[in-house]
Amino acid sequence: MYSEKIVLHFPSNMVDKPIVYKLSRDFDLEFNILKATVIPNEEGILVLELKGDKNNFDKALKYLEDEKVKIKSLSKEVTRDENLCVHCGLCIGICPASAFEVEVISRKIIFNQDKCIACGMCVNVCPYKAMEIKL
Repeated sequence: MYSEKIVLHFPSNMVDKPIVYKLSRDFDLEFNILKATVIPNEEGILVLELKGDKNNFDKALKYLEDEKVKIKSLSKEVTRDENLCVHCGLCIGICPASAFEVEVISRKIIFNQDKCIACGMCVNVCPYKAMEIKL
């Protein structure tokens, strides 16, 4: 099964259209919405993880391009240097994807890279430079 994280920027005339539904129904793709900003009469942004047959994935991207949706692959990832992290917790409140959590007993900050959408907000807020974007 093929899987990829993508960012969709769609124009205001597409905000009220069932884009994700169509990807699921017409192209048999599983989706996980990682982040969404959809405001009527403005541009919408969706960060999705799509899973399914590679051929169907390619057809879905062609459909999106035909609809004038801008597509960007999330080809970067955020990593944490455990030697630099002091577990201060600043990353927890800033993360829109809830990729950080506090371990109850040790009070250490756990970074769940599978939830990370690579927005880079934790990189910007970390005073110890423990978070880094890898391209």
